[in-house]
Amino acid sequence: MRLVQLSRHSIAFPSPEAALREPNGLLALGGDLSPARLLVAYQRGIFPWFSPGDPILWWSPDPRAVLWPERFHISRSMKRFHKTSPYQVTLNHAFDQVIDGCSRERDEGTWITPDVVQAYQRLHELGHAHSIEVWHGKELVGGMYGVSQGGLFCGESMFSRRENASKTALLVFCAEFVHHGGKLLDCQVLNNHTASLGAVEIPRRDYLLQLAELRKVPMPSHFWVPRSLFLLP
Repeated sequence: MRLVQLSRHSIAFPSPEAALREPNGLLALGGDLSPARLLVAYQRGIFPWFSPGDPILWWSPDPRAVLWPERFHISRSMKRFHKTSPYQVTLNHAFDQVIDGCSRERDEGTWITPDVVQAYQRLHELGHAHSIEVWHGKELVGGMYGVSQGGLFCGESMFSRRENASKTALLVFCAEFVHHGGKLLDCQVLNNHTASLGAVEIPRRDYLLQLAELRKVPMPSHFWVPRSLFLLP
């Protein structure tokens, strides 16, 4: 299969089934990071991921890593930590700070370039991208962000500046998300960290079927309103 060059004059994508098997479902290159193109990409199970200085690369992995929020694995040590946790968790209070943290807190470098930051900030302003923040007092110590697709949340990145901060973000968000009707989190490509939290791999075909159905599942209108989050009993 041949890698497709996208046009700046059309936001159409090839079928995800055309993605290369290796590496990780590379599908296309080029185009831009406009809100319209990004939204079409997420609706089709495609996401951008590329290194600074490279062309924009678009991916649709097979298999796909996902996490059913009710199956989030909380270790015994995390349970003990959370009982006396000093953290507070909020939703959509500091998107710009969270994506900035995700872009900086990477020993191996980052794909979250200034252009990517700006693109997802636009998606946030349009109500499609969201952040979960973890605070210790007034200090932002961790968080995550992603893109909503109805009852499915596409996680993009997370960061942690203190012990268990990013795990706290995901733990509390999963509980809140499933409580309000959310069904699935997209983790894109499985790694040791997400696997330890309960993420698994499923065939891309199955992910695309889930995406098509869950996009039709609306979250309550108030769900994404900026607010504090708490771990429900």
